[in-house]
Amino acid sequence: MFTGIIEELGSVAAVREVGAGAEGAVRLTVAGPRVTADVAVGDSIAVSGVCLTVVESDDGRFSADLMRETLVRSTLAAATVGTPVNLERAVTLQTRLGGHLVQGHVDGTGSVVRREHTPHWDVVEIALPSTLARYVVEKGSIAVDGVSLTVVTAGNESFTVGLIPTTLERTTLGAKVVGDTVNLEVDVMAKYAERLLGLASAELTL
Repeated sequence: MFTGIIEELGSVAAVREVGAGAEGAVRLTVAGPRVTADVAVGDSIAVSGVCLTVVESDDGRFSADLMRETLVRSTLAAATVGTPVNLERAVTLQTRLGGHLVQGHVDGTGSVVRREHTPHWDVVEIALPSTLARYVVEKGSIAVDGVSLTVVTAGNESFTVGLIPTTLERTTLGAKVVGDTVNLEVDVMAKYAERLLGLASAELTL
């Protein structure tokens, strides 16, 4: 579990394919001296919003295996050496919950369709799949590339967020331009609510 408060802007150090075809996977090595300072094999680290399990760690880097589902659902499939990534260690019982509850289970990807610069913040509009739009509400929470953000406006095909200077400086979102793809994780509570209401409705019709 994560909070969506990015600890470090890291970078991809190596990408190695393991296997081929539908059974193929990728071993990703990421440079991040801060998040690896106390890391152990088996720990979880969110990489641009994707929860990955550390399988190796050495000299300020860690490696993790990406299965096919992760590659299909997230932008990490396109990661190459040098690609910047947002990094966050899993929360502990002593961690402040500064953002919102983020699982690191990416629901899908969206794309930047508009960006407006102002003297104090940027407004960014992101298009998203219709299957995810119903979970996004005005003033609700959403994780974009692992960054916990508050939804400003929500539509059927897109939503907007405001990025403060700290977010622009310390995360990959500062460099995103129109056309770039981002990982999206909607609020898990909305999905649970939909599931429970659907089951309740089905029972009432029996």
